[in-house]
Order: sequence, then C-alpha cells, then structure tokens
Amino acid sequence: MADKSKGSQPESKEPAGRSFSIRPHLFSWSVFIPTIVVVFLSIIPVVFPALIARTASPFHAAVFSPDIINPFEPGVLAAPLIIANIALLAIGIAYYRKSKCAARFQRLASFEISTRQALIGVVAILAIFAALTAGTMAREETWVDYAGVKARVLSWNISQFAHSFEPHFKYLLLSTSLHAFGNIRIVPFIVSIALLLQTYFFTKQVTGKRFAGLVSMVLLLQSDIFISYSTTASYENSWILLYLFSLYLLLKFWPPSPAPYLLSLFSKPLTLAFFPMNIFFIARSAMPRRSKILSLASYGVIGIAIAAAATALRANLVGTSISFDAFQFWQGFGAMAMQMRFDYVVVIFLLPLTVMLFFASRRGVMHADSIMFFMLVILMTAPLLTGFTEQTNQPYRFVSLAVFFAIGTGMLLSNKTRKEALPEEK
Repeated sequence: MADKSKGSQPESKEPAGRSFSIRPHLFSWSVFIPTIVVVFLSIIPVVFPALIARTASPFHAAVFSPDIINPFEPGVLAAPLIIANIALLAIGIAYYRKSKCAARFQRLASFEISTRQALIGVVAILAIFAALTAGTMAREETWVDYAGVKARVLSWNISQFAHSFEPHFKYLLLSTSLHAFGNIRIVPFIVSIALLLQTYFFTKQVTGKRFAGLVSMVLLLQSDIFISYSTTASYENSWILLYLFSLYLLLKFWPPSPAPYLLSLFSKPLTLAFFPMNIFFIARSAMPRRSKILSLASYGVIGIAIAAAATALRANLVGTSISFDAFQFWQGFGAMAMQMRFDYVVVIFLLPLTVMLFFASRRGVMHADSIMFFMLVILMTAPLLTGFTEQTNQPYRFVSLAVFFAIGTGMLLSNKTRKEALPEEK
C-alpha cells in the first residue's frame, strides 16, 4: 500500500501543473483572436476588392449595385492567396500528425550557421541591396511631398526643436545629408542599410539563431515597399529604425531604450500609436521583475512628457480634427491589400504566419505573441487613422509591417522558449 501511495504522488501533482499551464494558453488565445480577425479583414480585399467598400458605403444601394460593381469579383492575388493558404493548411495538418513533414521542419528549425557564414550572408544581402538602390541616388525624387519636404529642410535649423512638435529628427538627418554629402538621399540610404542590419540583430536576439536573422533580412530585402522607400527623403525609414532599436535595447540593456523611442516620435509621430507595443513587449519579456517595473515607469514618464509638451505647445499630435467616419474606418481595412499589392509574399502569407505564430506562442516560444500583437497594432493604425482623423493612408507606413513580417517569420525558427526564461523573471 505504501508503494502505491508513493507511485500516486506524481499523479496528484499533475492537475496542479496543468492548471498552471492554462494561463499562458489563455493569453495566447487573447492575442491571437483579435489579431486573426484583423488580419482576415485586411486580406478580404485581396480576394474581393470591392466587398468591404460596397458593404460599408452609405451609397451602396445606388453606386455599388451589382450591375455597376460586383462585390464578389475576385482580385488578381485571390487565386494565389487561396491556393497557398490551403497548401500551408495541409502542411500544418501533416506536421501535427507527426508525418515526415514534421521531421523535416524540425531539422530546418534546428539548422544553424556559423558566425563566419552569417557575416558572409549579411555582406551579400547588403551588396544586393546597394546594387538594387544605387541607381536612385543620382535622380531627383518625384514624390508629391518631396518639394515641401526639401523646402522645409532648407529652412530648418536645430533651434526649432523647442518651438513646435514636428519631425525635427527627420529634418536633422536630411539636413545633414544635404549639407554634408550634397545629396539628400545619402542618409536615407544609410538608414535603410541600418534597418536591414537592425532586423538581423533583433531577430537573432529574440530567436537565439543567426540563421533566423538572415531569413528575416532576406524577407525584408525582397519587400517591394521597403525597396521603394529605401532611398527617399520624403518618406525615409528612420522612424521604424529608431522604434525597432528601442525594442532591441529592451532585450540588451533596457535603461537607454526610451531615448530612441522618443527620437522616433520626432521622425514620425505615427510611432505614438506603437506605444502599447513597447508596454506589451516589456510585460512579456524575460527581464527581472524590478527591471520590468522600472522600464515601464520610464515609458510612463515619456507618455506624461509628450502629453505635457503637446499641451504647452498647443500641438495637435494627430494633425487634424477628430471625428468618427464609419465608412472611412471600414475602408481602412483595405489599405494593406491595396498599398502592399506588389508585396506578394507578405500579402499571401500574412494569415498563415499569424496562425503559425499562435502555435509558436502556445509552445512557449519567446515573443511570438509580441510579434502577433505588433502586427495587430500596425494593421489597426490604417482604419483608426482614416476612421477618426482626416488623414489618408500612405503606403510607406506599411514598411513597419514588412519589417515585423520578416521578424515573425524568423521567429518560427526560434530556440528560445518562455519556460527557459522563467527563472530570469523571478
């Protein structure tokens, strides 16, 4: 009888272990459900470009009648998207049934390269990027906003930092490019190189794998929207570079992290909408409890300082009046499909990536839920901007989605799990 009682002890502890594991699973679901809904709404216009417009428009009875615009007419990427998603669903089922596909994926996930191989890969990717974009450096920009941006840079000086809430850091970079190098495109070009490198180092840091970092770099390099805006002064990438650097510092050494985030606001105020992402990232990190509290407090100070500065300068951070327009809100969900229509990889594989990140989060992969949350916030900025302000959605804002899509794909190869990080959190 004594032996039986001893043998039953592990069984008595098992329910307690299971009840403890429910929390992370519920947390994964709480991030996944809103993300998958928003991703699904964002790819509906890929399959049926006119469906959301016809449904949400107050004039749908007259203007969007079926004999004028067919809401179920498929888009150009409808067939590739459906076929790719069905194929990946079949692969996913095979994986979870422990077929040969699962073993192959495990081999891929465990694959790693040496530091020397990673260095060669990084240099090769940067060389390809330079070859793709070098031809643009000698040409004058043709973007509509370029004339206004160049005129503002020419009239700008550093003393204006304290007098208005504008993208002063962006003007500082462009002014440096113009006066130091004689070409306004040079610094945006350098910034884009830095963004490729930062994508590599951030992915390597969160996954623990150099190979994952290279995968993310390649995916960002193939992005049409990244290449299109990589050397432009009108829509340069310093804002997303600084934002990503603030996250990287949270992983490496958190105290300076608020500085690049604050600078990102002075490159593009849109990163104010990313503030919840930093809070979420800190909360889900493996930092010790005291460091978490202090880093959260430091970002709280930034929030208070921005609100105080906006009040003192009487600045409208949104830039327009605020009112809700239901039609424009729903139209905003079509922005990604329209403005990233040449980013075939991102558009076609965004839904499968979201699902795979969810399963990675369920397995305890570190920061898989953070990347899901980041994609949710980025996709929601489009409907919120057009639904609550008079601003229009611009394609360059989706460079951030291309960056986190690339990082999210690298995350699927991660070796870091939350279980391993738990002792650091105590």
